[in-house]
Amino acid sequence: MSTVALAVTDGILHFELSLAHEVFSSPPPAAAASWYELAVCGAGPVCTDGRFLLQPDAGLDRLATAGTVIVPGWADVDVPPPPDLVEAVRAAHRAGARVASLCTGAFVLAAAGLLDGRRATTHWAHTGDLAARHPEVDVDPDVLYIDNGSVLTSAGKAAALDLCLHLVRRDHGSAAANAIARRLVVPPHRPGGQAQFVAAPVPERPDHPLGDVLAWASARLDRPLTVEDMARRANLSSRHLGRHFRAMTGTTPLQWLLTQRVHRAQELLETTDDGIDAIAEATGMGTAATLRRHFHRTVGVPPDAYRRTFRTAAAR
Repeated sequence: MSTVALAVTDGILHFELSLAHEVFSSPPPAAAASWYELAVCGAGPVCTDGRFLLQPDAGLDRLATAGTVIVPGWADVDVPPPPDLVEAVRAAHRAGARVASLCTGAFVLAAAGLLDGRRATTHWAHTGDLAARHPEVDVDPDVLYIDNGSVLTSAGKAAALDLCLHLVRRDHGSAAANAIARRLVVPPHRPGGQAQFVAAPVPERPDHPLGDVLAWASARLDRPLTVEDMARRANLSSRHLGRHFRAMTGTTPLQWLLTQRVHRAQELLETTDDGIDAIAEATGMGTAATLRRHFHRTVGVPPDAYRRTFRTAAAR
């Protein structure tokens, strides 16, 4: 996945393109030696948002040799995307590229047939349009992004950044993604669990019942926290805490806690030499067996395999 190609054409959204360019063109120092090669690919000069003129680095045929193809947002979803862009994206996936859409770029992937039979998402204002025009796509309007392995889609605007950071996390580990997030002054990780629900968004009001308890629990992941503990901290009943959690994060307090523990385990596996037993204790999992079970189910690989992959990547 060392080459990332941004697929551009007239009518793309400048914001999503700029986000992707910023993430994939500027490596954190520790990962500079193994960072991506970035190419902006288009059939010719491109006008983004009807305002900015962009000169691509290469033609659309370059997509077929990329490891990852990013399709930024498509400005007018009522206008079919250009056939040459659709065919180039389809050919790239056929050649083995990982293809990701940002925001309404999902309409390009759908036109290429890459979303048929898959879960996908796009900007909430256009999920109904995507579902109506492409009934073979399982459109989920309630998630930040969806990772189907070789095909990924994101919701709108800021969720495009979430997906880009997720790709960095997959390829280079949490430390690299966190370093980029710090540089951009954004949360390093917002999804929770396999469904990619928001795990810890910032409450809109400072007096929100969860405004304090999320940070409080995150700082105590090594302790055997319960829903009752969190409810007491929030000065709520357990039932009301669960209701607020569901409304704010899309999941339950216990599932949210488990997700944070797994994320913390990932960081420790990447950045320390601690054994699995020590990491299980540090993340509140209790035993190595419990850590391995939850880690494998959430991340998709055992902790030892994850460490080998990302410690090796960090050393390159």
